[in-house]
Amino acid sequence: MTMDADDESLLEALLAGEHRALARVISKIENRSPGYRELVSELYAHTGDADVIGITGSPGAGKSTLVDKLAEEYRDRGETVGIIAIDPSSPFSGGAVLGDRIRMASAVGDMDVFVRSMSARGTLGGLSTATADAVKAMDAFGKDKIIIETVGAGQNEIDIVRTADTVAVLVPPGSGDDIQTLKAGILEIADVFVVNKADRDGADRTVQELREMVHLGEESGLAGGSGGHHGADVMSSGNAAVDETDDEDEGWTPPIVETVATKGTGIETFIDELANHRMHLVDSGTHAEKVRQRHAEEIRTLLREDVHSLLEDELAESGGIDGLAEAVRLGETDPYSITSDVLAPVEACVENLETGPREDGSNRE
Repeated sequence: MTMDADDESLLEALLAGEHRALARVISKIENRSPGYRELVSELYAHTGDADVIGITGSPGAGKSTLVDKLAEEYRDRGETVGIIAIDPSSPFSGGAVLGDRIRMASAVGDMDVFVRSMSARGTLGGLSTATADAVKAMDAFGKDKIIIETVGAGQNEIDIVRTADTVAVLVPPGSGDDIQTLKAGILEIADVFVVNKADRDGADRTVQELREMVHLGEESGLAGGSGGHHGADVMSSGNAAVDETDDEDEGWTPPIVETVATKGTGIETFIDELANHRMHLVDSGTHAEKVRQRHAEEIRTLLREDVHSLLEDELAESGGIDGLAEAVRLGETDPYSITSDVLAPVEACVENLETGPREDGSNRE
């Protein structure tokens, strides 16, 4: 894959630390502009150093305020920060509704805190492929910490494990039913639980309920101690399935941190727990496995997208799917026969396909 001269210049500017170039690259990625694939392909060689943190939880938990304080504390420690805020999609444009999150006050005027809103593109709480590519752009740029904040929409938050190394789930005090809902899905992805707004009534009870949930989760094989919450089954299927044979994160029990983000209370403790999980991943060797799983899912996703697009184009040239559907209605054929006929040439090509690097390290054509 080769880039044109303009994209080469854009890449050079990004690697040189120009924030304007970073913004342009992310826009190119999000819009799927011509040449974006070649550009992202070149980014991979410059990634792998950033610590990617996911912040998720129910609406109203105070995620944006917490992310703001988190970024402020990281900057005080001399680290650069990139923030990707996954916003609800506009029903008209498909773009992010909330703009550039101007409510993140600490980021204003600080060029070392780069804030970018991205649309969930129709899947509330889900991370699109474009978001994962935007993380690569920030990583290649040289950001030390990349924080992904989602809108908070239930089990779809599980998508965040595809991109984040460490996932923090925020739970507001007095959640009650929300915690019961967490048992059904979010527990599997939480590396750290945060009870934000801990100065409100009901905070102590919420902490206790979370502790009981984590304990029960460990016993049933769902919590961090079992290693299942970031399993390959979760990542590939996008549901709450747990791979009981996956030993990833074995020995890690999600801690529960109390914060009051508006006052900055508990932020340092929260950062310490994030760092502890990062250290655990590296020391246990599971970070490398996590990265492998992430790349495997990227490959699957791209293959699904490309094959789907290819088949749609072929069907359009053959008169469109409506004509085939009419043939089925008339009893002239059936969906299974049509699918078999359409995929036959693809299967023939796959049988002759050679993938992976050659023994000399080069890629097969």
